[in-house]
Amino acid sequence: MARFGDGLALGPDLSRAAASAVEQAMAPLSAPPDLVCVFVSGDDPEAIAEAARRATEAAASAVVLGCSASGVIGAGRGVEEAGAVSAWAAVLPGARLEPFRLETLKAEDRLIVVGMPEGRDDDVVGVLLADPYSFPVDAFVERSDDALPGLPLVGGLAEGNDRGDTRLFVGGEVFEDGAVGLVIGGSVAAATVVSQGARPIGPDMVVTRADENVLYELAGVPALEKLEQIVLGLPEEERELAGRGLLIGVAMNEYADEHEHGDFLVRGVVGADSDSGAIAIGDVVDVGRTVRFQVRDAGAAEEDLAALLERFDLTPVEGALLFSCNGRGQAMFPDSDHDAKVLDRAFGPAGVGGFFAAGEIGPVAGRNHVHGFTASILAFGPSGDSSYGPSGDSGFGPSGDGV
Repeated sequence: MARFGDGLALGPDLSRAAASAVEQAMAPLSAPPDLVCVFVSGDDPEAIAEAARRATEAAASAVVLGCSASGVIGAGRGVEEAGAVSAWAAVLPGARLEPFRLETLKAEDRLIVVGMPEGRDDDVVGVLLADPYSFPVDAFVERSDDALPGLPLVGGLAEGNDRGDTRLFVGGEVFEDGAVGLVIGGSVAAATVVSQGARPIGPDMVVTRADENVLYELAGVPALEKLEQIVLGLPEEERELAGRGLLIGVAMNEYADEHEHGDFLVRGVVGADSDSGAIAIGDVVDVGRTVRFQVRDAGAAEEDLAALLERFDLTPVEGALLFSCNGRGQAMFPDSDHDAKVLDRAFGPAGVGGFFAAGEIGPVAGRNHVHGFTASILAFGPSGDSSYGPSGDSGFGPSGDGV
């Protein structure tokens, strides 16, 4: 009997679909589940809330965590823009599960996030689901490394049809704003993978002049001039990709002898100024950092995910949560099943559940970030075995340290 299971049900009656999906996810388990994650796609926020309550009833005594989404993943499939519920169930003997609800409070000229549990020595990983309209997810995640040292966060931004339509659920309650999540601690073997779906173009370059997110010089040359040199030297196909959406990768380890696949945090190039020769990017970069331009397409996304999973050393993977960008479904690939199928090929008969997110959360080079167009994965190995982890630095055993 298995420790992880997943289920998927479609149809206009979301409550019935929720009960069916949870039943499917629980069916192969060796014992009652400790955790059930439920993700709901639908047009009516109240129907989504009712589906969450029905899923909680069906899950009996398990901790239930989930949210609304534009699409869901389960049973080896992805479903977008249709009424559907996916469920993922886990038996986690020896694990400590600490659900939480986050809210923001105004304090003078700043916002304070309240509700996060105090860190413990045996924390392994946190799952975070947030409403993009009401919760400062970028700031919270970027600062989490200081507030929650050593705790990797994985998850995604929930979605509704409009502001106020998002639904988040945890511990039998349904919320319209803020964030919800879960800290998993104790004897758990878990590891993370973040596939950013981009491939590099041109050489590594040192930032020689910058101000906040504006790059003025790269390798001593005006940034826009350097970019134009690189693009002109590309094959026609890659020039077209760069024209449709150029990206830049920021090296996360300046002490590495060589920067390899997955060593860059990928951000968008958001503007350029021909007068100053500067380019603006979607993050702050200091002088002295190494950067490299990148492009993204379906081929690059597929190659990146497959390469990362090939290097994955958590074997065997028994279950996984998949948070895939809502731009990685039919918008990028021929169908909605792509990422689910890649995980199925890599992990074999593991229970995999998740949803299409409006932004993904996951660590790169040991620091938590919010991403776009990524697949962020939390995988679980054999119970209580801390000898597993990926070849990178994103594996975590019972102590919460990289293994």
